[in-house]
Amino acid sequence: MKVILMQAVPHLGQAGDQVDVARGYARNYLIPRKLAVEATASHLRSLQQLKAEGKQREDRLKQEADSVAERLRSLTLTFARATGDQDRLFGSVTSSDIAEALAAQGVSLDRKKIVLKEPIKAVGRYAVPVRLHRDTAAEIQVQVVSESGPVVF
Repeated sequence: MKVILMQAVPHLGQAGDQVDVARGYARNYLIPRKLAVEATASHLRSLQQLKAEGKQREDRLKQEADSVAERLRSLTLTFARATGDQDRLFGSVTSSDIAEALAAQGVSLDRKKIVLKEPIKAVGRYAVPVRLHRDTAAEIQVQVVSESGPVVF
């Protein structure tokens, strides 16, 4: 029996795949759990429509990510923090701090998209990568300065 998978099924296929399975497996397991539907002409047409809508949505998200990436490349975020010996910070600059600073600049970005392997704990200039989309990445320039020291550009 030919079915169209609505969700990914281990060892069978991904959502949208048309597969041939045993009639009992389809009627007793896949279809009642809404993992698949029977491969009829109307279901195939609706599947094609869903794929087209998904492609349009994906293209729109990619364009939005590209525009945000251009904006991020032009930004430099400066953080003033209290320092101790050898320009080490008492606290740190985290991805949450960077996300808040970006929000103040008018760029709303989830902190999970900021790829900071470990918090910044020293004074200096850093390039912080950001994953905006599967195919789009950007770098934010982050400068950490001492609250009591001179600002170096």
